[in-house]
Amino acid sequence: MDTNIQIIGVDNGNSQHKTRHTCFTTGIALVDDNPIVYDNILDYNGKCYRIGGDRINVQDDKVCNENFYLLTLASIARELNARGTEAVRRNHIVLAAGLPIGRYGAEKKAFRNYLLKNRMVRFRYEKKEYVIFIEDVLVYPQCYGAIVGRLPMMTGQEIVVDIGSWTIDIMKVTDRVPDQATIATDPNGIITCMRRIQEVCVAQTNEKIDEYMIREFITKGDVRLDQEFVDIMAKEFTRYTKGIFRNLAERGINVRTTPITFVGGGAVLMKRYAGIDQKNVSYVEDVKANAIGYEALAGLYLNAQRKKEA
Repeated sequence: MDTNIQIIGVDNGNSQHKTRHTCFTTGIALVDDNPIVYDNILDYNGKCYRIGGDRINVQDDKVCNENFYLLTLASIARELNARGTEAVRRNHIVLAAGLPIGRYGAEKKAFRNYLLKNRMVRFRYEKKEYVIFIEDVLVYPQCYGAIVGRLPMMTGQEIVVDIGSWTIDIMKVTDRVPDQATIATDPNGIITCMRRIQEVCVAQTNEKIDEYMIREFITKGDVRLDQEFVDIMAKEFTRYTKGIFRNLAERGINVRTTPITFVGGGAVLMKRYAGIDQKNVSYVEDVKANAIGYEALAGLYLNAQRKKEA
């Protein structure tokens, strides 16, 4: 394997796309082929798309249309640009991606083929031309990717809870190895809570709060809104996070005695609103942790391949 190949990890979320250095809303819209400004504009196959903004509707099947493929191209361009000019010139890449751990086995092959359908890809992003040669696509389980950097410190048995935009994945790790028999997925990710907040706002104030503002509040802990909206969000996030602990207890997980690590976009919510202050509970708050973990796993795989070829 060529040592000049770059590994790029992409976390294809329903709400946000993440790479090691970048994060943007999973939004895509077809625009005129002569846009007024070219910020966030992807030009591919004769069509222009605006990337970011309002997220697309949730897709349980990520390969049913071109959306996630185009968003992945934008992710690659953003990450290469973040790495600098030399990175852009080294255009042979291995793409490391992920799927929800509960659907990983069933969907891995189709998702890999979807991302690998064009070995050579030519496109423009923000008027900069990219010619990418995709040498391989490696697909890993979400949740596990987020804890790769923590594995050396994990001993005995631990529960990892990945709170994503659409699902909550629960995985037991024993002696640093995931226990596939214990994997569970709950379809009550952060989007369900954001929808609840919008409903409560309409019921109590007769006004709807935009999802963008809710995401800003999650990310920054503050937002330019009247206090009544802030109070509604805080109350609903408290209700949501405490509900997750009840869910874990119903699954037979003792939240007082079992080491638990929360990862994903909801980790910051758990830390801020669940009201749990225990030594056995920890948080991976970097929303880019899965993408970083995919790169680490892909790096281990490629190093092993190089040793075989040597």
